[in-house]
Amino acid sequence: MRFSASERVETSVKIAIASDHAGYPLKALLVDELAGLGHAVTDLGAGDPVTSVDYPDFGRACAEEVASGRAERGVVVCGSGIGISIAANRVPGARCALVTDNLAARLSRQHNDANMIAFGARLIGSETAKDALKAFLETPFDGGRHAGRIAKLG
Repeated sequence: MRFSASERVETSVKIAIASDHAGYPLKALLVDELAGLGHAVTDLGAGDPVTSVDYPDFGRACAEEVASGRAERGVVVCGSGIGISIAANRVPGARCALVTDNLAARLSRQHNDANMIAFGARLIGSETAKDALKAFLETPFDGGRHAGRIAKLG
């Protein structure tokens, strides 16, 4: 589906993205995907796939961008997605869902009002990740019975 320039501006979302070294190649691909969809992207690193870095630093940095409101959504990537999602979820106001496909991404928004998504670069293919990312960005929170549950998360 192609969007005109005006449609891109109207649907543009501020997105922070970060990875460790293992997640760098997938992160780079997702940055390009997001930019191509017309979103404003803040890339918080890592800067390359060679220099070893610590995923908690990048998960926290991205979550702080989202929790502060400087970004509307966040995307984090590490080798498995597990460590970086745990790090992100330690920041109050961040709700990071580790997803493996389109359905998990959609449900993370519909039922959990996730404002961040995590990918395991060693566990997900690039096309599946792009598809899940689009679902995450396009799916609204259902509210209703889910709203009270989200409130209990703090």
